[in-house]
Amino acid sequence: MNMKFKMGAETLTQLTQQTSGSHDDLGALVKKFFHSAEMIENTFNGNAKAVFNEFKSHTDQIADELNAALASVLTGIDGQNRAFIQGEDQMVGDIRSAQSGAAFEAARFRG
Repeated sequence: MNMKFKMGAETLTQLTQQTSGSHDDLGALVKKFFHSAEMIENTFNGNAKAVFNEFKSHTDQIADELNAALASVLTGIDGQNRAFIQGEDQMVGDIRSAQSGAAFEAARFRG
């Protein structure tokens, strides 16, 4: 089975923009979830209450860690994007250099 991978020049830039928006929202969603769950906090007993209280005490830490993890993903995407652009620029430069040294006139048929 052959697998093809086709990526346009703007693919990683678009991915970075889309992921960046998610990065901004992720921590806020965790905190929003926590505040929504506070309404039912008094319905928990025993182990469920202990787990909820532990989550509650770590909400900011959880949100920060999720944001940091997604920020690392963004850093990786940005690195891939820079490498892709540099590779493309290098390829264009190499092709232009090879073309400038080629003797196209010698390859023409004269008749």
